[in-house]
Amino acid sequence: MNAKNTLKLACGALLVLACGYSWSQSGAASAASGGASASAAPAQSNRTLRRAVYAAFAKDKSIDAGDVGVSAKNGAVTLTGTVDRADQIDKAATLAKGVPGVVSVQNKLTVKRAFSQ
Repeated sequence: MNAKNTLKLACGALLVLACGYSWSQSGAASAASGGASASAAPAQSNRTLRRAVYAAFAKDKSIDAGDVGVSAKNGAVTLTGTVDRADQIDKAATLAKGVPGVVSVQNKLTVKRAFSQ
């Protein structure tokens, strides 16, 4: 009777180990084929691209990017918000296009209006 219980226990343990092994293998396969962990990479890349555009603005002293918003998705950058002068709109787009990884720029910037206007 004791040998029978030991055999059942050993078979159960092997079954659990086999299921755990196959589960870990299928998780690795789904990650390699574009699973959940692969989708985290573009989000990080988008964040990195946004930061690089902001850094390009910071290096150029002719742009006041305090009211400029930058969003990035798969290399497409969108600029929103306001700038002080009209020439800064084109300058911001040019700077954003010069950042490595940027494939397109959608410029939605506008010029700030004074309260009296």
